[in-house]
Amino acid sequence: MPKITYIEPNGNESVVDVPEGWTLMQGATSNGIDGIEAECGGSCSCATCHCYVETHADKLAAASETEEAMLTNVAAERRPNSRLSCQIKAIAELDGMVVRLPAAQS
Repeated sequence: MPKITYIEPNGNESVVDVPEGWTLMQGATSNGIDGIEAECGGSCSCATCHCYVETHADKLAAASETEEAMLTNVAAERRPNSRLSCQIKAIAELDGMVVRLPAAQS
């Protein structure tokens, strides 16, 4: 199970074991991590699970056209490392990944 570090908007860091196949959004919401609203439940239609991928970006597939379109609607600043956590599946290669959550999701 990969360990993912979530850095909440207040700076609190939480390391979570995220089961392989789960999304980073599921890992966060299932473990009470503040900063991800996940209004659409992971269907890539709301952009309220925006995160900044701090490490392991080279191990991720490129964002889909749908994700790219949703990233134009994020409430916080969009950065080059912006992704939607509902679109990142936990895999062994992501062990040690760090994601930072923005101060606003909606």
